[in-house]
Amino acid sequence: MPNKPHAPRGQKKTVPPEEDTSYIVFDDGKGKKKKGGNAPNAAESSKTEAKAKGKAPAEQPADAPKKPDTRTLIAGASWTGKLPVALLSEYFQKQKWNKPDYKMRNEGGVYSAHVVISKTNPKTRETTTLPPIHIPLELAKKARQPSAVEARNFAAAYTLFRVASAKNMHMMLPPTYKDLWKGEFNDLKKKDETSGNAWMYEADPFFGHVEREKAKEAAAKEREKKERARVEAAKAHNLTPGMSTPNAQGAPPSRNILKGWERVPKIELGKRTRKQAERLIRRDAVWNPNGILMDVNTRNKVVEEVTNLGFRRSHVEEACEICKDREEVIEWLLIHVPEDDLPSWSLPDGYVAGVSMASSNLKREGAIKRLAAAGYAVELCEEAYDNQGGDERKAASVLQAHLLQPTDSDEEIATDLEHLAIEEDTDEADMDSWEEEMSSLGAIYDKLFSRPAPTMCRIELDIKQQGKRLILQVYRPFGPYPAVLPIITFEADIPAYIRLSIIRKALLHAQENFLGMPMIYDIVDWLQQNAREIFKNPGRLTDVSAGLSADHQTSNPQIHSKSKARPRRPIDWKPATPQSQKLLAEWEAKQKTPAQQKMMAARQSLPAWRLREQIVETVNQCQVTIISGETGSGKSTQSVQFVLDDFIQRQLGSVANIVCTQPRRISALGLADRVADERCSQVGDEIGYTIRGESKQRPGATKITFVTTGVLLRRLQTSGGSSDDVVAALADVSHVVVDEVHERSLDTDFLLVLLRDILRRRKDLKVILMSATLDADVFERYFHDVGPVGRVEIQGRTYPVQDWYMDDIVHATGFSGADAEVEEDRGGKPLAGNLMSVGFGINYDLIAETVHYIDQQLGEKDGGILIFLPGTMEIDRTIQALRNFSNFHALPLHASLLPVEQKRVFPPAPPGKRKIIAATNVAETSITIEDIVAVIDTGRVKETSFDPQNNMVRLAETWASRAACKQRRGRAGRVRAGECYKLYTRNAEAKMMERPEPEIRRVPLEQLCLSIKAMGVQDVSNFLASALTPPESTAVEGAVRLLNQMGAIADDELTALGRHMSMIPADLRCGKLLVYGATFGCLEAALTISSVLTARSPFLSPRERDAETRNEFERIRSSFSNNNGDLLIDLRAYEQWSALRNKGVPARDLRSWCATNRLSSQTLFDIASNRSQYLSSLKEISFIPTTYSSNNPQTYGPYNKQNHNDVLIRALIAGSFNPQIARIQLPDKKFAAGIAGAVELDPSAREIKYFNQENGRIFVHPSSSLFSAQTFPSNAAFIAYFNKMATSKIFIRDLTPFNAYSLLMFAGDIRVDTLGRGLVVDDWIRLRGWARIGVLVSRLRSMLDRVLEGKVREPGRELSEREGDVVDVVRGLVERDGLDN
Repeated sequence: MPNKPHAPRGQKKTVPPEEDTSYIVFDDGKGKKKKGGNAPNAAESSKTEAKAKGKAPAEQPADAPKKPDTRTLIAGASWTGKLPVALLSEYFQKQKWNKPDYKMRNEGGVYSAHVVISKTNPKTRETTTLPPIHIPLELAKKARQPSAVEARNFAAAYTLFRVASAKNMHMMLPPTYKDLWKGEFNDLKKKDETSGNAWMYEADPFFGHVEREKAKEAAAKEREKKERARVEAAKAHNLTPGMSTPNAQGAPPSRNILKGWERVPKIELGKRTRKQAERLIRRDAVWNPNGILMDVNTRNKVVEEVTNLGFRRSHVEEACEICKDREEVIEWLLIHVPEDDLPSWSLPDGYVAGVSMASSNLKREGAIKRLAAAGYAVELCEEAYDNQGGDERKAASVLQAHLLQPTDSDEEIATDLEHLAIEEDTDEADMDSWEEEMSSLGAIYDKLFSRPAPTMCRIELDIKQQGKRLILQVYRPFGPYPAVLPIITFEADIPAYIRLSIIRKALLHAQENFLGMPMIYDIVDWLQQNAREIFKNPGRLTDVSAGLSADHQTSNPQIHSKSKARPRRPIDWKPATPQSQKLLAEWEAKQKTPAQQKMMAARQSLPAWRLREQIVETVNQCQVTIISGETGSGKSTQSVQFVLDDFIQRQLGSVANIVCTQPRRISALGLADRVADERCSQVGDEIGYTIRGESKQRPGATKITFVTTGVLLRRLQTSGGSSDDVVAALADVSHVVVDEVHERSLDTDFLLVLLRDILRRRKDLKVILMSATLDADVFERYFHDVGPVGRVEIQGRTYPVQDWYMDDIVHATGFSGADAEVEEDRGGKPLAGNLMSVGFGINYDLIAETVHYIDQQLGEKDGGILIFLPGTMEIDRTIQALRNFSNFHALPLHASLLPVEQKRVFPPAPPGKRKIIAATNVAETSITIEDIVAVIDTGRVKETSFDPQNNMVRLAETWASRAACKQRRGRAGRVRAGECYKLYTRNAEAKMMERPEPEIRRVPLEQLCLSIKAMGVQDVSNFLASALTPPESTAVEGAVRLLNQMGAIADDELTALGRHMSMIPADLRCGKLLVYGATFGCLEAALTISSVLTARSPFLSPRERDAETRNEFERIRSSFSNNNGDLLIDLRAYEQWSALRNKGVPARDLRSWCATNRLSSQTLFDIASNRSQYLSSLKEISFIPTTYSSNNPQTYGPYNKQNHNDVLIRALIAGSFNPQIARIQLPDKKFAAGIAGAVELDPSAREIKYFNQENGRIFVHPSSSLFSAQTFPSNAAFIAYFNKMATSKIFIRDLTPFNAYSLLMFAGDIRVDTLGRGLVVDDWIRLRGWARIGVLVSRLRSMLDRVLEGKVREPGRELSEREGDVVDVVRGLVERDGLDN
């Protein structure tokens, strides 16, 4: 390699020799010329070097054109910017990654390259190298370049796009690469996102790589674990069924297959309870309800695996045609295969298949044995025998009718049998025909024929099985024989389903060929010819399932249609309709009224009015318009009016339907009032609003409707569940205005994704985005591919605002109580320590002194003061502190207030008083309180955030962003020059974020993913990848996984439970509890517990730590509910308080009662308020009747029959909290000697251990009522928890104990352990018991989901009799832990 690949600076450049130049390192392309020239020397030197290598340089004519330098070669002669290689290197340096590693490839003089990215941890010096970023096939042709430097720059440009596609890096690229970035690169990204590969374009590929590697490792371990289990299942246990699998092997006697299962809870199922469950399943069960089919490879694999477990291959193949996966195949087989043909691992220890009864009624026992010998299930024989009054022949007739007519109901069969019995009594000729045939058969078969009774005979056939003849029993039928088939049974030492198959086929053959003539001889003859073939190929289990056991439902999977909202009529854009002309005439007449002219004068003074024509023109020409305007510009009130007035004047007023979304209720209400006033109309006529639980509008007459973003999303979500339905939901809407898009709330980002998809299909729909900040670029890029995007910027109209910081305020007010809290950070003290007293301990006395100071400064001048606080508790304390001043009219303002309470902030204060408004960030934007002249800003805000320790959405207090503080400051300059008092230091302001991170990146996504699924979207990850700021793919996957665990999604489809949960605006766990409560008859209890969880426990924990005080507190709590968990204590305490309140107990006595029982009166009122909101939500989605009232016995009763059933309520709580479940491990039992013998001792609380899936051992928090528990109610073996926290240990709080059947009925997936040890729930909880119990429970759970599905289709209706049976059986299992009464 030459030492100097470039010519010396200042010399004339020569044409380099044509050789591999991949080693060349280029500078920035700006060559520097110096006087003097020794280019010939350089050229000569080059020639000499080339000769030394054995290569002669090509002769260059003197007048030949110069070969372009690197910059010209890559970007063109006019390019002065940086090249892709340099941009990529700088970007990597900013990200603190290693330099790009280019891998070159030379194929016959054509070069290509790709880049390898790596990063070194500065602490560990460990280097992480990602897989190479290869050029995709679609770009392979363009990536092949004539020189190495060109190939390297192409690879650099593509790599830069992969890691920075969301940024405007293309603006710095040369023209060719800029076009590639916006064109082919971007098209490839969309294609990858559609195919689920959005992770390829993550801004931080190292984070995503680590997460994906973890997921791959976990998946590999899971596969390895399943493979080990399969091998053990095939080799380590006796898999031999009753009459199956000759090559099955037993388990080595030395192997302890119960290792790890010795101390797990045992489950039992009472015989009567099991029969009830099986009867329901036999009647109503549906397999594979979503109709999912296994592909060929999966099906073949499942057939092999399950056959190796000891089932017959033909049975497994039949199950695979019906079921969706391996687990359901095993469940189907355990239900349908008779017990005498099941693998031994699936039966309880010591279980013997067949009839095993201990009864004093020997006649009944003998009859049931004879009936069961034909192959019918024992429980069916018992049921038939008992229902027919102990008549064996009638019982046999009923069983046979079910076998031949499986779709007929019990009532239909009983009616037919009754009619036939009446005919039999009146027809003597039929008896003669029967007797004649009996005589003939006796003569033919001689000793092989016997007649134990006049109405039956037995015939031994010439077919032997295991050395014994097969015996046919024939009963005389009820009705006119031989016009009616005889009743036959078949005794043989073969599996029951083969016996039933022989009976069924013989009878069907007789029905087709022999009716009307003596037929028993022909049946015997047919049997002797065909029996051996039936042994080999008995047919499908489902053909004879009506006679086997629990399930004979063979109908096709039922796919329930989704209810759709009322269809909306598409817009007819015909102008000058009579209605449009009428609207125009009314509008023109109104413009001439004095009131309207006065309003117009006020409107014309707003900055937005000057841009009226530009706004209208832009909206008409562009499908998407972005209007940016500062506070006070009038964008929110005027833009929608400009558009409406334009439509009216163009005689299109009849089709105008403008929906304007607002992030908060108070914004929607305030704007509706303001715009209605400006148009001299009443709210509900031309201008209306719709918020949750309240609406004022008239279809057809209301032209502008202000709604909360959630209301519009609900309209799209409940449209029907497909993309066409979502588009149709806005068919009658002409404009959608999304206000305050700069806030980037979760709902707003979700709505933008939906609107972009709708705009691609509805070109006549107009979308207007309005933002208070000038950051419209990101929105313009997002919508540029759906059509033209217009932009309008409106200048604000604000007066000067003077800023006061913490030290200024303390100095001005002379406040002395905050000296220690307001010290400026001048000594290098860490930021957290400097700001703790300011941000984490708001000084309400300082706020009161500041308000007093402002009031003194204003003197006689009017004007209100607006205080920004983080939450409702801080607002209450601030108003409390201001009560010492008689001239202050203090009002709260936050989203939880009722609309009528929120509107109180707009009118002026009473005479002689100054209006003080203590508000959350709802007052930052959208609403305008006209008379504010001063703002006090605490600089704090409560943002929704996800706490991973307790898996709960919480409002966490944090510093506001600088953009938010700027909005707050602007509120002081609306009417005249104002002042902003900032209760934080300049240093704190400098440390604030520029703007908050989009909510979609900082909250859990379960609720969002559930809403997306409710709209019919199959691929949630791909849908969210198209968001303005896509969330991390791992967060989406985790959310979908949790929804599966909660039962909201199954088989990638929304369940009925999930559909209800998606429509209830509450934490998913609370929403699930509300659905369960209304279904199982304990609605009021569910409302109260959900409200407690949303607020807090009403009990006031004592600050004293001495044992006596703590014991007294525990005694008070346990007096409400003993040992049933924390939430039931809170529930019963609230119920007692509510009962006293409803009786009219004076408020003073009520407060005294609360103090005696250490209850917070304010918290109890908060719980009552939350209950009202949740009750309204349930009525809004029609889950309960709108007439329901807690005080109305007629509506109250059906929904609250089980309100005092503690066991059931605890089970529903556990089901709602799943997967937040822990296992209780009791110590070994200890006994003490007593007079009557040994007495078992209760374990001490310290000896009881708790374990969950994520953390292993966990600990009960000392504040829980179960902290000192030694025993648990109703055989409780598990506890559900709502909160989890890590301090010195991992603690759990808000606990509820529950039993094993509560777990089975309401927790996660149930898997049958194929080694016969029991069941596994959610892949970690083990239960010892019969495998069939798990199958029955699993089927009952699917039936319960169908009950909920029915309530989705017909909201508000009461349960039918069959649905009530399902709920009753589930409730009985939970209450009695599976045992009989």
